[in-house]
Order: sequence, then structure tokens, then C-alpha cells
Amino acid sequence: MKAARSVSLIILVCAAFLVGVWVSYHGMASKTAPSGRKILYWHDPMHPAYKSDKPGVAPDCGMQLEPVYEGSGPTASPSATVPPGSVQIQSDRQQMIGLRLAEVARTAEVRMLRTTGRVAADETRTYVINATVDGWITDVRPYSTGSSVRKNDVLASFYSPEFLSTIQAYLLALSALDRVQAAAQEDAGSRTQLDQYNLNVQRYRSTLFNQGMTDLQLDELGRSRKLTEHIYITSPANGFILVRRISEGLRFFKGEELYRIADLSRVWILVDVFGQEERFLKPGEQVQVRLPNHGARIYARVSNVLPQFDPTSQALKVRLESENPGFRLRPDMFVDVEIAAQYPATITVPYDAVVDTGLRKTVFVDRGNGYFEPRRVETGWRMGDRVEIIRGLMEGERIVVSGNFLVDSESRLRLAAAGLPEDYVLDPVCGMGVDPKKAGDKKSTYKGQTYYFCNPDCKAKFEAGPAKYVSQNSVLRIQNSESKMQKAEGGGKGQAGGKLARDLVCGMDVDTSASGVLKADYQDKTYYFCNPICKESFQKNPTKYLSK
Repeated sequence: MKAARSVSLIILVCAAFLVGVWVSYHGMASKTAPSGRKILYWHDPMHPAYKSDKPGVAPDCGMQLEPVYEGSGPTASPSATVPPGSVQIQSDRQQMIGLRLAEVARTAEVRMLRTTGRVAADETRTYVINATVDGWITDVRPYSTGSSVRKNDVLASFYSPEFLSTIQAYLLALSALDRVQAAAQEDAGSRTQLDQYNLNVQRYRSTLFNQGMTDLQLDELGRSRKLTEHIYITSPANGFILVRRISEGLRFFKGEELYRIADLSRVWILVDVFGQEERFLKPGEQVQVRLPNHGARIYARVSNVLPQFDPTSQALKVRLESENPGFRLRPDMFVDVEIAAQYPATITVPYDAVVDTGLRKTVFVDRGNGYFEPRRVETGWRMGDRVEIIRGLMEGERIVVSGNFLVDSESRLRLAAAGLPEDYVLDPVCGMGVDPKKAGDKKSTYKGQTYYFCNPDCKAKFEAGPAKYVSQNSVLRIQNSESKMQKAEGGGKGQAGGKLARDLVCGMDVDTSASGVLKADYQDKTYYFCNPICKESFQKNPTKYLSK
């Protein structure tokens, strides 16, 4: 009996030992990765500050916890909570995928806008010779299209029956005037008729001039006193023949265009500009004009005339006025136009840093410790490889400028794993991503803006003091595609009557009446800020931001 008890005791001890080994083994296995690396703990990928010694789901958002392995480097999250879709990439992997970072800075850009212009004749220096009577061309001088002519050069002559009677009356009036002038020298009474005869001669002369006879030929007719059937067509100014529509023996009719002559010593250059390019072409400003495959440059001046809109090309046609030395610029010729565009100081980033899906534009911001936050931005002008950022980024932040498409792919996978769409919004209380379509009644409206929440507790906290969370999360609201902030230069009235002030660092609007609003005093004046980063940047160098 005693032996049986001893055997039973030994069996019990062995069984306990085996159970302990089994539990220890499985406990170690649960702390070991399949690759053999030891698991330190599990954390919430959206809130890395939350840690657990066992796998499971996060208590705040219900997201699956992820393991943190031994030797994986620092795992602490940045000081601020990273939003949904943020990605953590270790330094060795960053080098492997070619990820590069750059600091966001506010700079003034001077860029050369290059476009094409078309040369046109100056309308104020273009002369059209129209037929004033019906007739026939009797003689054509050797001037063709493109020929250079001088003022009063005879281009052609024509015959018209309408001139004959008027010329005869003009010659008779001249003869009568001669007789009256001779009699006036001997008879004082005849002098009273002199003015009437002079008026009669001038009337016939004006009639001939209006019918197309030049002053040069009228003077010649007055000297010769001979009836002529050939009326001269002369050049009204120095220039080049642009159009010639006559030939010898041609029958023409009143109102037809015979010649068009332009003075090309000064020409117009018509430039098509699109979008906001017009603001760089101010009246009176000089621009450079260069002929293709030609080294010479000509300076033109922007005209004061309002640009014309072309409905076909949807472009504004800006007129440049230029001197034309050597007549190198000819009508309908294309030239290269270079405009020095002075852009004001603004935030610009490389164009490749912006991931544009068509519906939204995203830039990945370095949050430290290998975390990259997807930040929705609003862009402005683009010049070359740079693009203006209107909203979404601040000076001093570091962004991904190369390899961001790989980061974007992983960020989308994170959002999909969290059950969030790409157009998610942020819970202003906890910073969690929320699908507006699935929020249901977990939403609240404050000052005309709708906010969504991940759980009823966050909604209750927000409604107890909305101004606190709106002020603290103004940077996050930049990312919200439904954000409708009002612009105000130096202050204004909000939708609920609160005063708005401009954050001098990032340009955001701040509700000064909100509780807990961030502010700083400088030179007896108070300035307001949307987040601690802006306040700290201002306090380090206030004169930098005041000078803007």
C-alpha cells in the first residue's frame, strides 16, 4: 500500500512537471515570432502609445493589435497621435525603397514663363485704300505684296467717268478765279467777288479729293490746267504692301479694297495666356521676345488694352507692343516670349511629393520614429517641378518627396484594414478616423460645421465643450474634405458670432473666443495660433512672421 502511494506521488510530480513545461513552452512560443525573433509586446497601429502583453483588439477603436519585435528599433509613437492611414517604415527599409525627405519652406519664386506669340500689324498704323467710285485700272506700277513703299508713291492709275465733269468744273472755276484776281488788281469793286470764287474753287477741289484724287495730283492739275483721264492711287504712308487686289484693265466697283499698307516700324505681338498667368503681365511691363533660331532679342511692352478672351481656345490674348528694328518681325510670324514671373513668398513643394488621385491630393508628412502621416492638401499654381501648397502644410515640416507611391499603397492598405474609406474624417476628440456614411447618429453640428465621432463617449465630450476640441484640432480639420473655414484678414465674424484671427505662421483661421485657444503676446499685441507648433515657431522668431 505504501509502495502504491509512492508510485502515485511520483506520477503526480511527473505530470505536474510536464504540464509546467508545456505551459512554459507555449508561453514562450506566444512571445516568439515565426522567424524566431522575440515579441516584446502588442500595440495599436493607429495609437502606438497603447501597449498590451498579449494579442487582441484595441479597446478604443477595435483595431487588431500588431506585434512589436525585439531589435526592431524605437517603437514609441510621435508626440502627437498619428491619424489613420499612417505608415511606419524603418530606416533600412526607407533606403531600400529610395525614400527621400525634404523640409517644407516658404520661399519667393522667380520663374520664366515661356510661351509663343504671333506678330500682327499695328492697327493704328494700317491703311486700307478703298475704291470711292466705279472705274477701270489703266496702269499698275511694279509694287506687289511685300513691297516697301513711301508716302505719295504712285501705285496705279484708273479711269472713271465720274471724274470728268468734276475736273472740267474745277478747271473752269480756276480760270474764273484767275480773271477775277486780274480784275481785282485794277478795279477795287471786283475784289468783293474774290472770296466767292475762292470758295467755289475749294468746293470742287474737295469733291475731287473725296472721290479719290490726291492733293499731289490736284496741285499738278492746278498748275497744268489740262484735263486728265488718269487718276492716281498713291501710298498714304511709309510701309509695306500687305494686300494688292488690282491688275491692269481690272473693272472695280465703289467700296472694294484695292490695297492695304502697314507701317511695320512698330508691331503688335499677341500672346495667349491661361489661368493665372495674366497676373504676371501688367500694363507697361517689359518682356523679352526672341525669334526662333535667331540669337537677337527684342523687348516688348505690355499694352494698356484689356486682354481679349478667345472662346475657342479659352485663352486670354494679351497684346504686346514692340519696336521693329530692321523689320525683322513680320505679320503672322511666330516668336518666343519670355516673361519673368515674380511669385510671392509661399509654401511650395516638389510636384512629385503630391499624390494626386483626381479627387484628393495627399502629401506624406514625417511624424518621427519612422511614422509618415497622409496629409490632404490644397494646391495652387504649378511652375516646372514645383507646386504651391495653399493649405495642409506648415513651414518646418518634413515630407516625402521620393518613394511616396509605395508609402501611399501601404497607407491605403492600412485604411482598408481599419475599415475606413479614403474620404474619412477625423473624430475631433480622440483623432480617430471615422467613415461619415457609417457614423449614424454619432455626429454633432457646431458653428455650421458637422463633426463625426467613433463612439458615443467622444460625442458627449465634444458637446460638453466643443470650442476646446475645435481649437485643438484645427490642424486635423485641414485634412477634412468637408472643412469650410472662412477667410479673414486680421479678424472678422464667425458663423456663430465668434471673432476670427489669422495664424501668422500657417495662415489658418483661429476662433479667438474658444476656450483654451493658444495665444502669445509680442510688443503689446496678442497673436492667436491653431496648434502648439505654430505658437512655438512664432515665439522663436516673431519678427520673421510679422514682416510677412
